[in-house]
Amino acid sequence: MTKPASFKYFKTNPEIIRLAVMLYVRFPLSLRNVEDLLYERGIDVRHETVRYWWNRFGPVFAAEIRKRRIEGMKSSKWRWHLDEMFVKINGERHYLWRAVDHEGEVLESFVTKTRDKKAALKFLNKAMRKHGCPDVFVTDLLGSYGAALKDIGLANRQETGRLLNNRAENSHLPFRRRERAMLRFRRMRSLQKFAAVHASVYNHFNQERSLSTRPNFKLNRAAALAEWRGLCAS
Repeated sequence: MTKPASFKYFKTNPEIIRLAVMLYVRFPLSLRNVEDLLYERGIDVRHETVRYWWNRFGPVFAAEIRKRRIEGMKSSKWRWHLDEMFVKINGERHYLWRAVDHEGEVLESFVTKTRDKKAALKFLNKAMRKHGCPDVFVTDLLGSYGAALKDIGLANRQETGRLLNNRAENSHLPFRRRERAMLRFRRMRSLQKFAAVHASVYNHFNQERSLSTRPNFKLNRAAALAEWRGLCAS
């Protein structure tokens, strides 16, 4: 967890920094879009400043969100939905592997150059080190999943089927919208960093509004926003 001194050497109000990072990560906005939105609110900063804030504080906020949500992740061991999506980096195809639980919580994101058994094994080991082993792995028909699960002795826990994995497929959509606004990525490292931060912020603000009444949704949204404003607060 980041110490309260995170903002110590910054002259800008921490509330402004939190707002800028939230706008950039949560919504499909470019750096210049965030600059214009802040200017409308009387805050004059350059888009490069927003870039610096996101790079400096985005991972910090994401780490604190993950730490606060650890206790509520126990139910995530029931059923995981695994899927990979292709992402281009400088015109070269890479793969972003994602594990999503039965409630739509993004558990893990992992970037590789291939989608073979070795890559699937790395992804599964990383996810299970953090979240434990689930009862069921729901995947598509990609053979890499079956080979990797067989290697670690969990082949009997795999379920396959195109329609069974809609939870993971739908989970890709917010990231795809964000990717288009960023005009894609230039390095694997920056993709891995942004995917991890985006997943944490998405989990924090995702209220499943279609499953709750309007009053409950408003209460949950207000609670999420209040918790965001308290991140790294002294």
